[in-house]
Order: sequence, then C-alpha cells, then structure tokens
Amino acid sequence: TGVYPGEPVEASGAPLSVELGPGLMGSIFDGIQRPLEVMRAVEGDFINRGTKVDALSREKKWDFKPLLDSGEEVAGGTVLGTVQETEVVEHKVLVPPNVEGRILEISGGKHKINEAVCILEGGAQLSMMHTWPVKKPRPIKKKLIPREPLITGQRVIDVFFPISKGGTAAIPGPFGAGKTVAQHQFAKWSDADIIVYVGCGERGNEMTEVLDEFPQLEDPRTGRPLLQRTILIANTSDMPVAAREASVYTGITIAEYFRDMGYRTALMADSTSRWAEAMREISSRLEEMPGEEGYPAYMGSRLAEFYERAGRIKTHAGLEGSLTVTGSVSPPGGDFSEPVTQNTLRITRVFWGLDARLAGRRHFPAIDWLKSYSLYGEDLREWYSQELGEKFKSLREEALSILQRENELLEIVQLVGADALPASDRLLLQTAKVLREDFLQQDVFDENDTFCSLKKQLNMLSLIIKSHHQAQKALTQGASIEKIIEDPLYVDLSKMKYAPEKKLLESVSELKEKINKSFTGGGDIG
Repeated sequence: TGVYPGEPVEASGAPLSVELGPGLMGSIFDGIQRPLEVMRAVEGDFINRGTKVDALSREKKWDFKPLLDSGEEVAGGTVLGTVQETEVVEHKVLVPPNVEGRILEISGGKHKINEAVCILEGGAQLSMMHTWPVKKPRPIKKKLIPREPLITGQRVIDVFFPISKGGTAAIPGPFGAGKTVAQHQFAKWSDADIIVYVGCGERGNEMTEVLDEFPQLEDPRTGRPLLQRTILIANTSDMPVAAREASVYTGITIAEYFRDMGYRTALMADSTSRWAEAMREISSRLEEMPGEEGYPAYMGSRLAEFYERAGRIKTHAGLEGSLTVTGSVSPPGGDFSEPVTQNTLRITRVFWGLDARLAGRRHFPAIDWLKSYSLYGEDLREWYSQELGEKFKSLREEALSILQRENELLEIVQLVGADALPASDRLLLQTAKVLREDFLQQDVFDENDTFCSLKKQLNMLSLIIKSHHQAQKALTQGASIEKIIEDPLYVDLSKMKYAPEKKLLESVSELKEKINKSFTGGGDIG
C-alpha cells in the first residue's frame, strides 16, 4: 500500500468515492479513478507512490444547456441540463441523490465542472459533477423485468444463450480459452449505449490492445469510433492489490451513473477471479477467518452485492435505464467446482462455459453449447417473436437438438466409425458439422463475420435447417447419403458467414431455390 509503520495517517472521514460528471467518456482510469493519461503527463511512464491528480479536469469548460427554469422543483436524479460530451454521448447533468428543492437560479453556457450551474432555494449550489461512494448502490425507484436482449453480434449467444439488457452473465474458462477476447467482442459490438470495461488484475497488454483497437473501430450503429462510448478502468496485475479490490466497484458505480441518465449501459469485468484473489489477500492481512480455499467467508455475499447492482430500472426522476454485467472467471486448471465459479454461477442467470478443447481447435467463441445455459429465454420470448417471427423458436430448438444428438452419436462413431451408422444419422452428423463450423464459429478478423446482425443470423439458421429437411426428404426418396454429403450446396452454406449482410439477404431466395434443386433430384442427386 505504500504506508509504513510509524508514518502519520490522517482519516478523510469519507469512504472511497468517485467523481461523476462530464469528462468520463473515452478516459482510462486506474482502480481508484486516477486518470492514467494525466498521471503519465505528470510522472512519466512509471508512477510514484502517493501520486494524486483530479479524476476529472478542473480546467476544461463544458457547454451546459439547461432543461429546467427557475421555480421548478427538483429531486435526486432529475436532469438539470445536458452537455455534449462526445459526438455519440450526450451527458445528462443529474441532481445528486438525496438532494431536493426549488430552483432559484440556473445558468447555461460554458462552465468548469466544479462551478455552480444551479442554485436552489436555501442556498444549495449544484455543479455539473458530484461524488458517490463506490460500495453504495445508487438509489432507484424500482426494478423492472428485463424484456429486451443485449445483441452482441455473436451467433452462439444471440441465438442459443441470450442475455437481456439488465442481465448478468458469467464467462468461466481455463487459461487460453478466449475469455478476454470474448469480453473484447462484447465491448466492441454489443448494442449498449455506454460500455465500461474493467481490466481487473489481468495482463497490461490486453488493455493496450483495447486502447489501440477501439479508436480505429467504428460503432456499427453510429459510425463513430468505439472509444467515444467507452470508459476503461485498468487495474492490471502489476498494480496494488487494494486498488484491484476497489476497481470493480469503481467501474460499476460509473456504469450506474450513466444508467441513471436513461442509458443502456454494459459493464465487462475481466476477471472477477483476480478480484476475489485480492479480497483473499486483504482478508489474510486483516487476520480474518479464512473460508474455502483461503477465500474470506463473505466472498459469496460480496459477489452477490456486485452482480445485484445490475438490472433494468426506473429512476426516481422517471427515466428508464439498464445495466448489464458480464464477468469472466478464471478457475485454476479450468476447475468449475472452485469457490469463485460456484458462487458466481449461483448469482448470475447466464452461463457461457468456455471449453479448452474448442479453443484448441481454433473454434471462436469457444462457448460449449452442451454446458452453457441462459435463464432469460422466457423473459425474452415475446421480443424474439415480435422481431424475428414465431419460427425462430422452433429453428433454435431444432438446431440445439441436432447438436445434442451429434454428441451422443460421436461416442458410437469413435467405436464403430461413421460408415456403420444409418443414413439418417450420417445426415444429422453432416448438418451438425455445418452448424458448428459455419454458424457457431466466427472469424474475429473478418469484417463481415466479426459482428452478425440478428436478421443475418436468422436467415443463416433457417437455410441450414431447410437444407437438413430437404436432404431428409431426398433420403426417403432413395437418394444416396454419399451424394448428399458431397453436394456442392454445402460450400455455398459455408460461405454465408463471410458474405456482407446486404448481399446475403438479397441471395436468400436464390439459395432456397438451390436447396430445393439439390435435394429433390434436380441437381447432382439421383
């Protein structure tokens, strides 16, 4: 911590708090909200102990546009006015929680964030920023049932294991399974308005990668650089343990602040295991009674407190916002029975289990479709039916059953070989292969496949399932299974994911016609 025996210590009288106001967006902070770029300018590449700088610039002036007039009543969470923070994000200046009264005076124009822009009757002065303790959840009026999915652009998630806006998800996996790359994909392409990415105890080059890539990548919805809607909390493995323990709280408090503005916010924590290890280290120094594997007995409740701050909510000012939390877990040796993983799975409602064998086969995302689950299916059913039609549910269920049946058949194949199976089972293995390699697997480095819209996902899935039905029909009419498997149609199906969305949607009817010809005797099959 940098504090030695015999040194004078003076209590501030306040818990660890963060500054909330214009200037957060596009910034990179450490675990206790010190801006790293500002510290580098002051200290150089290596930061000395005890360096203290303001989290938000006190010199920059922001153009404040008031939305209220003198005489109006305000309370905690009321929007006083707006500031255009980036080209993408309009920052809504909020009345701090637990403050209320009638406006005496409000002034627009350019102001520094610590200058009063509003004076209430009784003399209370409100500026564009306020502070909030990181371990205290920001007050809300009520929690709402999540009804809309967070679209990530990853087919295995959006189709099979969706997460709602305001949901919680865990991504456990062994070393090298792709947890960080998966979190980067969510941060890049998910349809949230604000992204808060917390690098907690992981390698520094992973944060460097985010800083290098995000300014160059365009948000598919706005066309602007992704960094303009992103806040980074970097607390890498070489930073102090105490700050690592604080970093996830810092991140979620900032995310709650933007949620209170009515934005759809998403927080990615990578990795919560390092946070739990920091808790264990601090607990042992405090000489607390250890629990399982040396973790403190209260670790489960701390994890629960963190994840329960997620949700779709209504503020006291009547605004509706959401905060989605995805936390990666790094169990030693990929052992999902260890305490951090088990406690996380008890709390979260989505489990994306990463498989080292899939990762070893270069299958990305390496999410095991046999172990993973989502408990939001029922809540989101109505949304999917309205957006994608009633057939989506049956397509999804059939695809999952094909993949599950393939897993059963592979045990037999290992014993007797695929040629010993009946033709119907060999066809099922072929369709499962297409689903695995051409639907579930995505190429992060291909501009058309790194993000896949829901419309494209639906068309790809429906064409694969249609080809399966037509091939089954051809089998009953006496077609040879060898000719079906060798049909060039499968090459066309494998190219779908690399096709630009517009081009694929234009060629859907052509592909359907090709499927009909290939599997009804009009093509190579007799």
